[in-house]
Amino acid sequence: MSNNSRRDFLLKTGYGLGGLTLSGLLPGGGFLATPVMAADFVDPLAAKQPHFPSKVKSVIWLHQSGAPSTLDLYDYKPELIKLAGQEIPQSFLKDIKVAIRGGTGKLYASNRTWKQHGESGAWFSDLLPNLAQHADKLAFIKSSVTVGATHDISILKLNTGNLTPGRPTLGAWISYALGSANPDLPPYVVLYNDKKEPRGGGLNWSSGFLPAVHQGTAFRPGDSPILHLERPEYVTAKEETGTLGLLNRLNKEGASRYPQDTELQARNRSYELAARMEVAAPEAVDLSKESDATRELYGLNDELTKGYGSNLLRARRLVERGVRFIQIVSGQLEIAGENRDWDAHNRLDENHGKHAKAVDKPIAGLLADLKERGLLDSTLIVWTSEFGRTSYGQSGNGRDHNPWGYTQWLAGGGVKAGTTFGQTDEVGLQAVGEKVDTYDLHATVLQLLGLDHLKTTFQLNGRSERPTIVYGKVIKELIA
Repeated sequence: MSNNSRRDFLLKTGYGLGGLTLSGLLPGGGFLATPVMAADFVDPLAAKQPHFPSKVKSVIWLHQSGAPSTLDLYDYKPELIKLAGQEIPQSFLKDIKVAIRGGTGKLYASNRTWKQHGESGAWFSDLLPNLAQHADKLAFIKSSVTVGATHDISILKLNTGNLTPGRPTLGAWISYALGSANPDLPPYVVLYNDKKEPRGGGLNWSSGFLPAVHQGTAFRPGDSPILHLERPEYVTAKEETGTLGLLNRLNKEGASRYPQDTELQARNRSYELAARMEVAAPEAVDLSKESDATRELYGLNDELTKGYGSNLLRARRLVERGVRFIQIVSGQLEIAGENRDWDAHNRLDENHGKHAKAVDKPIAGLLADLKERGLLDSTLIVWTSEFGRTSYGQSGNGRDHNPWGYTQWLAGGGVKAGTTFGQTDEVGLQAVGEKVDTYDLHATVLQLLGLDHLKTTFQLNGRSERPTIVYGKVIKELIA
């Protein structure tokens, strides 16, 4: 079932709210831990207070799908350049299992020019000239690690913390923990600029075992991101009002006759939200009234940057309107006659040259725009991918998947800007020292939102579930 329409949103939230079982309402049930009689409907999207004060109100999660080579973007390795073309020394392969097509190739250095930027002296390659101007706004994690080296599995882990379907995504946990700051819009929105859904589809914005109302609402690309939002031409406004009024009366009558059935009350709320979305959602995603200067800032006047830039500009508008979590997935571009994401097993220079250009100006524009509007302190931006890429080559001019060491970064509210945490070895293959797994990243994001990941819980079959599953450490060095 598609997630792109208002009808789908109604079905998922209205009927799905039946999944809000009493186990989530009883003592110990996390944020809904007050004893509640079934007849007393608790709005699962009502705004809730965090565990401790925080300036951060929204998260923009920038997933670079396909996994860019951060060795060619942020992680400058002179030793790799020096040893390029040689067999990788066995000392760099210690403690990892290389199970890839064709084993390891020779060390590979792409044709990049490197320079330090800002007072922080952060390294950027020439692929990201615009983002480099914001070096002192970023906090780098250069010792990121994960499990798995296949896209669908590692993307699932990136979003849910688990390698198999069934668990809530980070955005769903945040919606559950904090509720909505705008009753007219969903608290969790997904944006992508492909014609089809990203790898893994709705599993990567699922609410899992949480009430279905907390799943992400996917907006499709283009000028009409939400299908069926407008009233059909053959239905008059009076007819629509009458139909909705009848539904409302019937549902309320049923709820009064069966006060123990909270699903009816929840369904009423979903219809009411959908009606409000008819007014609020089109305005929220409408870019036509943005100034020419703003459109240029995000790259909307360039065909290569327009798609991704439009999503980032919509993200800023959604942040302004109180949406809690905006998940943006970068799309595919035509590379050598094929539609490809960042997954550069070959032709890396061509692939990354095009993808980097598509996202560089829009991301820099987003940072500048949020700063100018006074929103950067209340917004957390996370630049991330499912894994990195190897320092040894593949197919002569590409790189394979690398879960052992790669770079991610944070910016915005609560972040210690201009810092770097962790590092990889001299050729950029493995993280050395303290490593940052997906659980640690999730715990840190929740901390910046004022949420203790150990106390963000949901009772499921007698077990207290939390976002970080088994473990997770807040990276305090990244927090101001």
